[in-house]
Amino acid sequence: MAVTAPCYRCLKGTTWQSPFKVFLPQIQNQPARRHFATTTDDPPTTKPRIQATTFSDRLNTGPSFDDFVSVKEPPLNPSDAYALKTGLVGPKGKQKQITRLPEWLKTPIPDSSSYKKIKNDLRGLNLHTVCEEARCPNISDCWGGSSKSAATATIMLMGDTCTRGCRFCSVKTSKAPPPLDPHEPEHTAEALSRWGLGYVVLTSVDRDDLADGGARHFAETVRKTKQKAPTILVECLTGDYAGDLDMVKLVATSGLDVYAHNVETVEALTPQVRDRRATFRQSLSVLKAAKDAKEGLITKTSIMLGLGETEEQIWDALRELRKIDVDVVTFGQYMRPTKRHMPVHEYVTPDVFESWRQRALDMGFLYCASGPLVRSSYKAGEAFIENVLKKRMAGRLETATADITGDVERRTTSV
Repeated sequence: MAVTAPCYRCLKGTTWQSPFKVFLPQIQNQPARRHFATTTDDPPTTKPRIQATTFSDRLNTGPSFDDFVSVKEPPLNPSDAYALKTGLVGPKGKQKQITRLPEWLKTPIPDSSSYKKIKNDLRGLNLHTVCEEARCPNISDCWGGSSKSAATATIMLMGDTCTRGCRFCSVKTSKAPPPLDPHEPEHTAEALSRWGLGYVVLTSVDRDDLADGGARHFAETVRKTKQKAPTILVECLTGDYAGDLDMVKLVATSGLDVYAHNVETVEALTPQVRDRRATFRQSLSVLKAAKDAKEGLITKTSIMLGLGETEEQIWDALRELRKIDVDVVTFGQYMRPTKRHMPVHEYVTPDVFESWRQRALDMGFLYCASGPLVRSSYKAGEAFIENVLKKRMAGRLETATADITGDVERRTTSV
């Protein structure tokens, strides 16, 4: 039976037939669809209910938002606040208990614009800092000032490799480190003058492979810095130069403002903590020689706590330092850089550090910075010493002005 193809009319009104219409399926009549945003009287269709999963059930019965909001709680007493926490590390069956780092020793990760600028300047001039090499925890505080002029960096001279191997220090060691960079004094002075700092700390690795221990290189850096930035105050944290006091005098008279040398620990623990070539008595002789080399020179040293020292041993160390008129002493917590270094014997609480600060001031020290994160080159200590030096300079200027005025008056009277 033949199928008749339906007829259609085009827009001009002419009739035409589509031979393909026969192959199209018959479309049943459908209700009209609404194409406008109008209301409908049709009853709403209900969506099928999704079956709850186990995860949803656990989430609904878990903690609410209020559980994550901190509420005001009474402050902890010192014993609870300073209580050390422990934890188990390692695979099952081989786990061991460790003491976690106390809260008062945790510092933020450095990520400020000032930190990045200082780091770029140092890398561009091929300079090193003890902040990086010794993994100082204060680097985010010292380098992260609101501006580079408010920041502090301790420049480490004579390379990044030391000839000694102290058990607390993370600086690289070698019997034959690379030779000195003859352009380092000039580059260091250029960087410091560019930053516009008011106070800077220069330190160095020990170079027992050199005849003078690097003292002339150190002194040349100080002189170059003073030439490019006459108003900058320079603190030099030096080694012991193997006990050569002539080299100590050479650095002390190079134009610096503060001579620092660290005894590091009490005398009884020195053989276990420091390199065998460094002794407590030798460090005392270095500080005394620097004091005698230049009148009015501020001398400074640092002691680490947490190595197993006793209270009486700390008292003895402070008495020995006062005998040779050391002006500034700092106390800081020893923190183990790696597993290859000495373990921490004790985490000293902030209250104990504060008590030693007060004791040092009572003994007659000009200044004492004491705290878990305090290091020998500490920004707060530098700010205080800077003020002391400026007051001394102002006092000498007033004295010189008074002497000149008195001399002029005497001459006028005689005439």
